[in-house]
Amino acid sequence: MAKIHINIGSNQNREANIADAIDFLKLNFSDIKISDVFESPSQGFEGDDFYNVGMNANTQLSAEDVNAVLKNIEKTFGRDRSQPKFSSRLIDLDLVTYDALIDLELNLPRDDIMMYAFVLAPLAQLSSLDIHPLENKTYEQLWQDFQTQHQFELSQYNIKETL
Repeated sequence: MAKIHINIGSNQNREANIADAIDFLKLNFSDIKISDVFESPSQGFEGDDFYNVGMNANTQLSAEDVNAVLKNIEKTFGRDRSQPKFSSRLIDLDLVTYDALIDLELNLPRDDIMMYAFVLAPLAQLSSLDIHPLENKTYEQLWQDFQTQHQFELSQYNIKETL
């Protein structure tokens, strides 16, 4: 059984799309834990602010199969993959970690962890003592370092009060 972390993001009908995505994910994975909601401005384009939520879960699927499940859920929501990388999203589901697997082809652990507060903050909240397999630091340590080294906008809301 592998422990995975998925980042769930949306900047279109955010509350409903993220809540619905979580329902779909619960059908596919077990032992679900969900972070708070983190709101941040769109990056790389002009658009509405995003909500991002982290989700820890367990799975017997391979990393490749987890990615296929995530892409299928995005397709169900009508995600248009022909759009530019930095654009508005109905739903965006990214496999961020898969145990301590290092797989550059699958981008695991996802390089976004070290680049974006909206990826690292929920990961640190849910997996604070887990070790990043490339950085050899806990996610809590990485989050503390990130906060002192980067300028970013990020608001945190209780998920039960937001979705």
